[in-house]
Amino acid sequence: MNSLIEQVAASDVTGHAAAVRTAAVLDVQARAHRLVAALDPATDGPGRADGGDPERAWGLACLRIALAAGMDGVEDVVMLRRSGATWAQIGAVAGITRQSAHERWNARVLEVLDRYGLGELGGRVADDDPRST
Repeated sequence: MNSLIEQVAASDVTGHAAAVRTAAVLDVQARAHRLVAALDPATDGPGRADGGDPERAWGLACLRIALAAGMDGVEDVVMLRRSGATWAQIGAVAGITRQSAHERWNARVLEVLDRYGLGELGGRVADDDPRST
């Protein structure tokens, strides 16, 4: 019979890995919510009088926390681009330039938002492609 170590090495851990990823994402989201609420207790919804956008701030906080934790952050970038965040905003929280953010994530974001390659991103995706400026 195989040793315990051999059995562990041959075991399917796909479900366990998915559970860890899900837990990590949920923790990032909860921590981002607490961060935004601590920074601005008046986070009562988008379109506030002071021009703040707590929803976008939350998404940017998710990205910042995910990156600081060593995660890729592409899911957050897709969500942010879909909600109208600019590459400049994304780059700012990632600690890189707008152009670097675009180079790092744009192709992968387009795979999700424009899966058929039609150039139709739809929704509120910001039109700030560095190639067009």
